[in-house]
Amino acid sequence: MKKILIVDDQKGIRMLLDEIFTSEGVKTYLASNGKEALKILEETKMDGVLLDMKLPGMDGKEVLKKMKALYSDMPVFMMTAYDEGEMRVQENSCHADYYFPKPFNVHELKNTVLELLEKRL
Repeated sequence: MKKILIVDDQKGIRMLLDEIFTSEGVKTYLASNGKEALKILEETKMDGVLLDMKLPGMDGKEVLKKMKALYSDMPVFMMTAYDEGEMRVQENSCHADYYFPKPFNVHELKNTVLELLEKRL
């Protein structure tokens, strides 16, 4: 069973993504901030992470850097409300595997994440 970590400070987004991926047979873990996410990753190796760019405390870039230090080959999908220009700057400074602008198309996000996870397994 594939395992993904969903990290977003908005409970509604966490619950929506949890429902979508659980219905696809994916085991989900949820975190509302970077500290929680890193604790979960220390305890459980994930097949992938959906990570919000703007989080309380540690921002998504800092969390991503620490995640990649733990598991360099783990795919990370950044979710961001930044505009397109800011997103390109973030892409160059972060090493996420894919970026989804908010608001995102739920079906596109689900299909992209599942497709990439299948290729990696």
